Amino acid sequence: MRAVSTLSVVVLASAGIGHAVISSLDAGIARVDAFKDMKNRPRAGQGMNILLVGTDGRDRITDRERRQYRLGGVPCHCTDTMMIVHVSDNRERATVVSLPRDSYAEVPAHTDVRSGQQRGPHPIKLNAAYAEGGPQLTIRTVENMTHVKIDHYLEVDFTSFMRTVDVLGGVKVCTTTPLKDSYTGLDLSPGTHTLNGGQALQYVRARHVDVASDLGRMKRQQRFLAALIERATSSGVLLNPMRFRDVARAVLGSVRADEGFGTDELLDLGRAMRNFSPSSSEFTTVPIGQLNYDVKGIGSTLKWDQAKADQLFAALRDDKPLTVDQPQRGHGPAPAPVAPVEVDPRQIRVQVENGSGTVGLAKRVDAGLAATGFATTRLPVTAAAHVPHTVISYDPRWDRSARALAAALPGAELRAVPGQGPLLRVIAGADFRNIHQVRFEDPAQPEQTPVRGSEVVCPGTS
Repeated sequence: MRAVSTLSVVVLASAGIGHAVISSLDAGIARVDAFKDMKNRPRAGQGMNILLVGTDGRDRITDRERRQYRLGGVPCHCTDTMMIVHVSDNRERATVVSLPRDSYAEVPAHTDVRSGQQRGPHPIKLNAAYAEGGPQLTIRTVENMTHVKIDHYLEVDFTSFMRTVDVLGGVKVCTTTPLKDSYTGLDLSPGTHTLNGGQALQYVRARHVDVASDLGRMKRQQRFLAALIERATSSGVLLNPMRFRDVARAVLGSVRADEGFGTDELLDLGRAMRNFSPSSSEFTTVPIGQLNYDVKGIGSTLKWDQAKADQLFAALRDDKPLTVDQPQRGHGPAPAPVAPVEVDPRQIRVQVENGSGTVGLAKRVDAGLAATGFATTRLPVTAAAHVPHTVISYDPRWDRSARALAAALPGAELRAVPGQGPLLRVIAGADFRNIHQVRFEDPAQPEQTPVRGSEVVCPGTS
């Protein structure tokens, strides 16, 4: 999750500022020999593959931050997030694949960094590879599981993440449901919020807001990364060398990278991605075949759907996009965002009324909601009175359905009417403009369908 800030280095390098400035920043990056003595590695494919690893690193935060954002506890210097970022050979697309930390894995033979003893191959949870063998064993394990050759390794901690968000002036996220996690202190009401660094860390760390736990958290991390790209590419930071320097320093101040990822690589990659945007990115999670795969001595793990995973990683090796009709640089507008909702629209019954005085508006709204998936009555009527603003009236017992409908009608007023029953009413007012697409996301299931960054940022920001 902290690893999302590292990708901004790649995006921010597109400012094209001088080699000397980048060189001074590069000097501050801590280095790790992540590929030392590696043998029998996968064949190199097209494009560039970066393994982004988020580490604990809470020993570097201040006491105030520790209390305010509930970052207590002993730092474990372990990994709890892993992503493969594939940058296409033409530098017009970035594909981000989340690897669940509880994935069932088998590590190859290695020397344990804690005991110094030689260990043979054995099963583990994926995030345990770092504790046993550091970056090298982590890379070897990921390569063995994916058959994707890792070109670069980047490791980020809490401090880098918070500083990056703060120097960008905050990052905007939106939610159609309340997000509350007593462990991290996250408490967001439905709507749009601009988060500072500490709040953003709460957002990407939260695991107790729904039944999805880590899988739900990965979805939020992916949305946050898309929002961070949008903020970096739209805020003017790429055109302002001084702001670029401040952001880059915030990112690089607590990053560890492999020895080969230096000044020239940053400049080359950044300049090529000058027109990068959320629509240039796509996100997915490795397909899961079994959610609770019990392994003796390890516990409950996530077992990949190997056939689907093989297809996913073959696409990365062959440099193919995961989303259909991938927009190319400069070719038309980005697709409209699709709002995630927690109730299937097909289960939400809706009666549409025309409260605007505009002839045919109720019929148009009814048809639009039906096309989006809602179970409209297909019998729109005229409201008893005109209303200036669109209103959604609902029984409080069906509040989750009302929030899902509100995601399709941004700006509509939610009006609770006890006793109304399961049928929701939409009174289309004079301010009605359009209907947003929504996508049902079962919080208990991992995201299996790749999405573009422009589909998961807040409406109106892409």
